[in-house]
Amino acid sequence: MTNTPGANPDGERSRWRREHVAGIERTVDTVASPTSPPADDSTSADPASDVYVWDTWLLRGRNGEIATIDGWQVAFSLTATRELLPGERHDVAEIRCFYSADGRTWHDGGPVFDGDALGQRQWAGSALYDDGSVYLYYTAAGDDDADEMTYTQRIAVAHGGTVVADADGVHVDGPWTHEVLLRPDGDWYETSDQSEGMIYTFRDPWFFEDPATGETYLLFEANAPVTDADIGDEPSIDPAAREFNGCVGVAVSATGDPLSWELQPPLLDAIGVNQELERPHVVVHDDRYYLFVSSHFHTFAPGVSGYDALYGFVSDTLRGEYQPLNGSGLVVTNPPDAPYQAYSWMAFPHAEEVLVQSFLNYHDFAGESLDEVAELPAAEQRDRFGGTLAPTLRLAVDGNRTRITGELAHWRIPRADEELSPPNRRNAVPDLGDTRDRGGWGEREGYGGYQ
Repeated sequence: MTNTPGANPDGERSRWRREHVAGIERTVDTVASPTSPPADDSTSADPASDVYVWDTWLLRGRNGEIATIDGWQVAFSLTATRELLPGERHDVAEIRCFYSADGRTWHDGGPVFDGDALGQRQWAGSALYDDGSVYLYYTAAGDDDADEMTYTQRIAVAHGGTVVADADGVHVDGPWTHEVLLRPDGDWYETSDQSEGMIYTFRDPWFFEDPATGETYLLFEANAPVTDADIGDEPSIDPAAREFNGCVGVAVSATGDPLSWELQPPLLDAIGVNQELERPHVVVHDDRYYLFVSSHFHTFAPGVSGYDALYGFVSDTLRGEYQPLNGSGLVVTNPPDAPYQAYSWMAFPHAEEVLVQSFLNYHDFAGESLDEVAELPAAEQRDRFGGTLAPTLRLAVDGNRTRITGELAHWRIPRADEELSPPNRRNAVPDLGDTRDRGGWGEREGYGGYQ
């Protein structure tokens, strides 16, 4: 069998299996500290208080480093006006730019596109800064010419715009050229017409250039068509599990051209385990490849369970075989009394550790399902939702094990040359109670303050 991207050396796709997921549980190494929105007068205050901010990604160079333009770091976020209820934000999402000189105080650069982006709205992606040019990859969601809201998804790119920095900040201007780069093929990746699942996905493009080979890839979230052989004949597996078929897709650019891509088989799938493997991305650490995804507790298949969390896998090569971190795949999750506190985690290397950025979600809600939020009064829905960046977590990574070692402030994304203080999380283990039932914390020792 041909050894292609998406297959391990034996030609088989890596798989997140039900026996892996059975080991998911909260521990002091995987649970983030309780938190709330930053104070308005803090250095980590929200730079755009009139909009919700959620999925966020950094402008990076080809080798994955955080780019700087005349000393400024640049971030892109999905945003929507706070005049809406939080649950409505995905239907009108637009990409906004933020910039910072010190990785602490961020400034609002405004919407990136002037109504010319593809799709009825734009969802998450990544951004490449290459020899002065910016390529902004994004998800074009919905049919442009449809009269009603639709949920088709294509992987798109914007290029040709200008990003200029001066003493006053960063200015992002068009005109941009927008192109659809990838659509699902129906063989490796389900089309929306083929989908039988609760949620359809073909989105979240993430640029990656392999430092070992120089090969250039786009990773993305998708759903893999399922055969009877994928599920097997185990009587313990609910037949409905075949509808849970999330995968991490990949496309390759044979020449390294950021605008030319060819679909390849998935890197990893979660058939019979999970429907959504959101925002896949890779961090190279100690010459190993760490593949991270975000997922929700409600997208796990019948017969298995997990949390709203960051999950991860490790391999000696980009193509696998990937093994779940910490035995189960669980890397970071929320405290049991705030199970929806943060979401959409994005890991990036810094010196000898890995930092993890996310957004503050429903930080003051512990219902059985986020569907219950819609039953609350409008004011309460807004009060319980963060809509800003959460504290940045510090992660120690050692082989196939990870642990949270500390936290930085909200909106804290250190510069590459910045030396951080020693991690601030002590070794005392909080009482996590019955982790499967979101038990109580007991004494909250062992959780330090922010830097």
